[in-house]
Amino acid sequence: MEFLASQTALTLGWALLAISGLTTVVLVTLPSNRLPMSRRRPGSAQQGSGIQRMADAATGTVEKFMRGRSGSLDAILDEAGVTTPAKDLIVIVGAAALACFALGLVLGQAVIGVLLALMCPMVGRMMLSVLADRRRRAFAGQLDEILQMMAGSLRAGYSLPQAVATISQEAGQPVAQEFARVTNETRVGRSMIESLDDVATRMRNEDFYWITQAIGINREVGGNLADVLDSVSETIRQRVQMKRQVASLAADGKLSAIILMLLPFVVALFLFFLNPNYIMKLFAEPLGWMMIGAGFVMLAIGGFWLTKIINLKY
Repeated sequence: MEFLASQTALTLGWALLAISGLTTVVLVTLPSNRLPMSRRRPGSAQQGSGIQRMADAATGTVEKFMRGRSGSLDAILDEAGVTTPAKDLIVIVGAAALACFALGLVLGQAVIGVLLALMCPMVGRMMLSVLADRRRRAFAGQLDEILQMMAGSLRAGYSLPQAVATISQEAGQPVAQEFARVTNETRVGRSMIESLDDVATRMRNEDFYWITQAIGINREVGGNLADVLDSVSETIRQRVQMKRQVASLAADGKLSAIILMLLPFVVALFLFFLNPNYIMKLFAEPLGWMMIGAGFVMLAIGGFWLTKIINLKY
């Protein structure tokens, strides 16, 4: 404990803060899909600053460690529409955690620094979940437009692959990105129905799964696919209207849940600025740590309970 309050800890904190900040800036600003110099110009030496080489070494180490283990993280990044490689993202989160710990050393509050460092991976995972949910909602909002464009293309004489390629060029994001992926997978020999099923799985959209099933059945038994898509579009339009009505009725409960979940943190922040000595006693004694842990456990239980209450199934 004496070391954490010494000048050495302060110097170490500033050094770690600088290293983590520079590493994060390099990884964020440089393009993530850059090729090594040895592949672009065979026989040339690797160029770059010391910080860049350090960041490349860090990402290379993470890539070796993650080899064969990053399947779930890659799937999460695909769902969120994040193009940053998983190895770079892990190094960025690690640098942010190191920066939080260094900030705690600089401020003389090592316990807070450790807590903030432990929260960085959880915050990163929450941000990916938020991005994925936002992307899924945007995809669901464009389903009616997708079906109309696909039915119109089929009536104009396009084949199904051509209609999908047209949507990938003319629709907005994230539909264009997903349908471009379907087109590319189809060109290399994969079944279109399997690719469309993967889109429904990534987007977790039951309505789009119905669309893929309708397309698959139509390709087996034949018929006018444009008329089938129009019927499915009408059904989906009615479901979307019902979802919006339920969401409007549940908006009051969701707002109350958000306020209740944020209230402890807002009160703690208010007390920190109003009377720091009062609130910092929680971080200075084992009893305070136990109270903080118990508070987080109860907050997690309450959040899970509120989520189940406001998440209506129909």
